[in-house]
Amino acid sequence: MAETLLSPGVLARENDQSFIQGQPVERGAAIIGPTAKGPVEIPTLVTSFSEFTTVFGGTIESASNVYSTFTSIAANNYFQNGGNSLLVTRVTSGSFTPATTAVSSSVDSGSFVLETISEGEIMNSAGSETSGSLDDGTKDNLRWEIPSVNTSSGTFSLLIRRGNDTNNQKVVLESYNNLSLDPFSPNYISKVIGDIDHTLVNDGSDYFIQESGSYPNASKYVRVKSVTNTPNYFDNNGDAKDAFVGLLPGAGSGSFSGATGANTPSGRAANYYNAIDNTDSQGLLGTDYNNAISLMSNTDEYKFNVIAVPGLIHENSATGATQITNLVNNSISRGDSIAVIDLVNYNSGVSDVVSQAAGFDNSYSATYWPWVQTVDPNTGELIWVPASSMIPGVYAFTDASSDPWFAPAGITRGGLGQVVRAERKLTAGNRDTLYEANINPIATFPQSGVVVFGQKTLQKRASALDRVNVRRLLIALKGYISQVSDTLVFEQNTIATRNSFLSQVNPYLESVQQRQGLYAFKVVMDDTNNTADVVDRNELVGQIFIQPTRTAEFIILDFNVLPTGATFPQ
Repeated sequence: MAETLLSPGVLARENDQSFIQGQPVERGAAIIGPTAKGPVEIPTLVTSFSEFTTVFGGTIESASNVYSTFTSIAANNYFQNGGNSLLVTRVTSGSFTPATTAVSSSVDSGSFVLETISEGEIMNSAGSETSGSLDDGTKDNLRWEIPSVNTSSGTFSLLIRRGNDTNNQKVVLESYNNLSLDPFSPNYISKVIGDIDHTLVNDGSDYFIQESGSYPNASKYVRVKSVTNTPNYFDNNGDAKDAFVGLLPGAGSGSFSGATGANTPSGRAANYYNAIDNTDSQGLLGTDYNNAISLMSNTDEYKFNVIAVPGLIHENSATGATQITNLVNNSISRGDSIAVIDLVNYNSGVSDVVSQAAGFDNSYSATYWPWVQTVDPNTGELIWVPASSMIPGVYAFTDASSDPWFAPAGITRGGLGQVVRAERKLTAGNRDTLYEANINPIATFPQSGVVVFGQKTLQKRASALDRVNVRRLLIALKGYISQVSDTLVFEQNTIATRNSFLSQVNPYLESVQQRQGLYAFKVVMDDTNNTADVVDRNELVGQIFIQPTRTAEFIILDFNVLPTGATFPQ
């Protein structure tokens, strides 16, 4: 088609402006803490509370009492309020290993070995079987069954069952049909179920997860540990090789054993709920969190916009002080998340929390007070929890109902629907004292219930970034614009590349402005900031100028009483 007119006529040109802009990568919350079961120190993404309970379990038994962890409470509240992705890292005290089971072949040699993905003694189910049920079977551990074997085709079926079911009333968690021990078969057992194992590695100051194995884990419960292979199961005539037939598993069922690691301290009860203190927090000490917190510094591997460690308290030297500081420093270094922290134990006073807040000065952390009472979703009991158990849910509700740059506070977005009462009904004077110290009050109002009534970060200097909504706005903007910029690395440093950047960033910022996130903005990426010497250094420079919107936190209403006959001002 001609692009110019050389003689009179009409030139109809097409300008395709319908390209679909890439959307920001969705970042949810991250929670670190103890759970009943699950992989240890392996960050795991869950997308619902039911998936959380599948992977991490529900309650922990300690000294004949049953408790839910703050991790479980926080996860439930987060999903109840509209959250849809949660990165959970389980922490424990001591060494934890998975349970295993060797599935025997018909000639009593090992056919294959399965290993639980979850770790700890809770996964051991290897008691005797009575009337079709395992004596040590529970809702949290597992059993397996080979219901059928076909030697002519070299295949078999495998069921992963709940540990406390019975043969007459089976609870099948996962079912696999036509499995094979032939590594050349598309239904090879390791290929279908998965055999990837994860190990936390510390290399100097770096922490990372190292994978071993060949096939991604499709099962949520088990991985294949080892297999007695039957390569090329059939001979040239298409018949099963005699040497391999006997290696197939025999029909039957079994349990898992050999796991180590106890959720509760030996010889004593752990402290839960409002009883946590400087000696014990849910059976743990602060040092038990060190690896998980360090691991969360990896911005490339783990994406989240808010992180909490309910159970760590800053005033407790043994159960929180150092780790809370490390968590906040991680968020500052990452630059893409805000740390919600707890400063004081239950039954503390206003002066206590104000004193603790004085040691922080940054816009990447926020704190809320007092503690609140909620209904345990696992036991139905009323329990006391620190504010960080509830606040990620408030952020999730804000994101779902509005946008991250709206204040996660106030009656509209800060209502704590799952909270029964606050530890203390704050007076107006209490709220003033707390807010001046950058502590966000959790207030109680007769008609509205318990409400988050503040949105300050812990930054002392007055600026736009001393507010949570502005910090979260910057996190959202940096996340998307960095995502766009990643695609430009190693591209030609030309006008075309700059225009590609501008064509994606400007529409996004316009949409943020339309959604009340910005008053105004300007993006500069041209010859003014990409001079010849900049280009020669292989640099591409962009400048983003923004005016964030502010929230109306202090509303002043003047009621003017006028005499009869007075005129109203225009």
